This record gives sequence, structure tokens and C-alpha cells, in this order.
Amino acid sequence: MKKQIHLAAALLLVPLAGLRGADLPAKPNVVFILADDLGVNDLSLYGSTFHETPNIDALARCGVKFNQFYSASQYCSPTRSSIMTGLYPARTGITEPWCHLPKEVFDKHLVATSPPAQKALTAESVTRLQTRYYTLAKAFKADGYVTAHFGKWHLGPEPYSPLQQGFDVDIPHTPQAGPLPKGWFYPFPVWPGHGKPGDNLEDDLCDEAVKFIAQQHKDKPFYLNYWAFEVHAPWQAKDRQIDKYRAKADPKSLQRNPVYAGMIETLDEVVGRLVAALTKAGLLENTIIVFTSDNGPYFLANNEHMPKEFRQVPVTSAQPLRAGKGTIYEGGTRVPLVMIWPGKVKPGTETSAMAQSTDFFPTFADMLGWKLPAEVRFDGVSLRPSLEKNESVRDEIYCHFPHSQVPGEYEHMPAPTPLTPASSVRRGDWKLIRFYCDNADQSDRHELYNLADDPGERRDLASAQPDRVKQLSVRLDAFLKETEAVIPKRNPAYNPKAAAGKAKAKTGQ
Repeated sequence: MKKQIHLAAALLLVPLAGLRGADLPAKPNVVFILADDLGVNDLSLYGSTFHETPNIDALARCGVKFNQFYSASQYCSPTRSSIMTGLYPARTGITEPWCHLPKEVFDKHLVATSPPAQKALTAESVTRLQTRYYTLAKAFKADGYVTAHFGKWHLGPEPYSPLQQGFDVDIPHTPQAGPLPKGWFYPFPVWPGHGKPGDNLEDDLCDEAVKFIAQQHKDKPFYLNYWAFEVHAPWQAKDRQIDKYRAKADPKSLQRNPVYAGMIETLDEVVGRLVAALTKAGLLENTIIVFTSDNGPYFLANNEHMPKEFRQVPVTSAQPLRAGKGTIYEGGTRVPLVMIWPGKVKPGTETSAMAQSTDFFPTFADMLGWKLPAEVRFDGVSLRPSLEKNESVRDEIYCHFPHSQVPGEYEHMPAPTPLTPASSVRRGDWKLIRFYCDNADQSDRHELYNLADDPGERRDLASAQPDRVKQLSVRLDAFLKETEAVIPKRNPAYNPKAAAGKAKAKTGQ
């Protein structure tokens, strides 16, 4: 069993507070840690009282904690593409998490037909991140960095793997979305031929990243992607972790699933081990660290990928935010972000500046002074003013999901998520959601929320403020036009009776 990491990061990061910018070499290392399906409220530093994340909490004490950070999508592949390109999924066309599928789709378009129970014709997503894009890894490589990717990619197999996108190293070199169907313990479906009985996938993956830090590239800066498979389904934890959190669980709490809590603990231990490796190699004081997630948490109960004992327990809860993964509500796209920039960022800073995953690439370009090829463009913006001066650099956040959403409901939600495709714009405190073709006459329906007063999106103000709906609709239309987004249209084959029958069958009535 791997040695547990508890408060190691808190102790190891103390020296960062005293660094001065003049003491740092010109090219810092970069470690980018991306969790899979981790919700903003799954961490103790964001308010969870059930999950324990001391190492991630320690990162926040030595850097900047963002309180209003968004993934570019409610699903993984679109967000991952936004990190790699600095472009919105609406622009690249990677709008669904289908990049592991055999079918190659390179052009974004509407499907030709939809079943009569669906009101809208939806998009068909692009399924590969094409190598014509100038990726974040290519930019690091051009600047003399050694580049390595560990973990989940989910942007396409060969010839669209990390090795064709600017990375020198790719472990375990898999196109798969996660460790389904067999799970987190040896043998690993995403890492054939590796490991031994009893091994945990995330622990073994971290071993490889630690070796990379300790043994390689001491004379050159490195960019290390640690894109964890945790905490994606199937939900499996170590026995000691399940026992620990089973004893701690409050049956009245919205977060009470011992298996999921154990997986978060493993993720936190990985963060501690990476920080310990940087410290041991003498590199921590010259390493930028990012910790974030690709989308909100899976939140429903009764899933076959949960052990039977806990199957009726919701995986987690994003509350007070609404819903979670697969939805365009706040729980689907509001995620944690912690960034450390030694000598540049004041430790223990919190910011309410809005930011999004499209912003990472332009931020690194600004941090490191890159002169990028003339054809490179970004939808994102540099977060450097937010990091150094706690200044806001954007007042709008967009999300475009031209596909059917997760319609599930769970504890204390005002209503299930509408199934129809949607786009959203947040401008200041106001958020407008457009549900395509969702009215009875297949016209678009809108919901409007004031997130300052109603972060849980319980009180729809669209009918009370039609002028604001119109104003935000203009902004949303401009975004969709500028990104050449695929916009859902009315399904001419739609039959209300077929839709009613499908709904009745779904509820079992």
C-alpha cells in the first residue's frame, strides 16, 4: 500500500511565501493537475465538511483560489479541448465527450433527423482534436520545454494522441474516457500489461509522474500534465477509505457517499505526492501549479457503476448550486481552480474574478512572454491581472451545448433539468439560459437568474424581466455567430404524443 500523504503539502509549500520574483529563473516549470468530474463543492476549501482534502487546501493557502471559475462545458472532452487550444467548444465543434469512439467526425453539423419525441434537431459533435491546432503543449515545446502527459486525454486516439499534439511523453497512452468497465484496480483496462494485483490506477499513474519529476529533465524546464482519471465512474475506493467515511457519514447530509469520498482522498494524496516530488527535486520554488476540474460532479443515485451498498446514495452534491455534470446549470460548469505562481502571486489570495478554461492558454502565453505564430487566436483571455492584482479581466461567460442534456433530478432540486439542448451567457451577476425549441410550439424558451441573489438558480426571472432577456439574448446571439456555433433547429418530425409517451414511460406512470 502506498504511503499516505496527509499534511505534507501544507509543510512543503511554506517556503513559497518568502520568494521574490528576482530570485526565480526565467522559465518556471508547470504542473497542470486536472481532476475528472470533481465538483466545486467537493473540496473542503470550498466548503465540504465530509470530504477531506488537506493537500489541495494547502495549495490554496500558497496561491490564488478562484471562487467563480467555469469549465467551458458540462462534459470533459469539450473542456479539455478548450484548455489545449484556448478556444470555445462551439468553435472547435468538440461539444460532446465522444472522442474515444471509433467514428471520426471532423466537421460540426446538425443531424439530419431526430426521433419524433425530440423537439429539436441537435448537433453531431466533432470527435477528434485535429493536429492543425496550435496546442498549449506545442507552445511549451517551442519554448524549449520538455512536455509530458500523464492520465486521461480523451481528445482522440492515434494520430490525435498527446504524442501528435506536442507532448514528448504520454502515459498510459490511452484514448479511453475512463477506467470502465473493470475499474480502478488491477488489471487496468486503460493500461494493459501494467501493474500487479492490488494496484490502484491513480497511485500507479502518480508513480510515473513522480519518476518523471525526480529523474528527468533537470537541465530543461518541463510542462507536466497530470490529468487524473479520478473521480470518474466507476466509483471504487480502497477498503480503508470506505470504512473511514462510512463511519463519518451523516445520513442527513447531501454529501455522504463513502466510496466517492475515498476517491477524493486518493486524488488529494496524489496532489501531496506531486508536491513532495517537486520539493525533493528542489523544483517547487520554480514551479507554477494549476489545480482544476473538467466539469461539475456526477450527482445522481441508482447508478450501476456504484457498489450495491451505496447505490441509492447520491454520488455527491453541488449544492447550493443546481444540478451537476451534463447540465448547463451552475453545478455542471462551476468548478474549483487554484493557481500557484511563486514570487508573483501572494499566498492565500481569493478572487471573485470570473474566469473560464479557455483562459489557461493565453494566461501561460502572457506569464511566459511567448511570441506565438501570427495565425494563433484565442477565445480566452489572460488571467494575469487576476492572479497578480485580483483584477477582473472578463465579465461574460458562455457555454454552448447543442445536444440533449441529463434530465435527472435529485434531492431538493426545484425541477429536473430540461432534456433539450441549451446555450447560456453570464454577464455580471445575470445568467440567461436558452433552451432550444423547448416551448410547446418549438420556439426557444429562456430562463433568467440573478446569481448574486440566487446562486442555486431557483427563481426564474425571465417573465418578470423581458428587457434583460432581450439584452442578454443579443449577447448570446453574437457569441454564437462569432464562433460559428451549430445551432439546434426545430425537428420537423416532432410529435407531442410521442414525446408524452416517452415521458410517461420514463417516469413509470
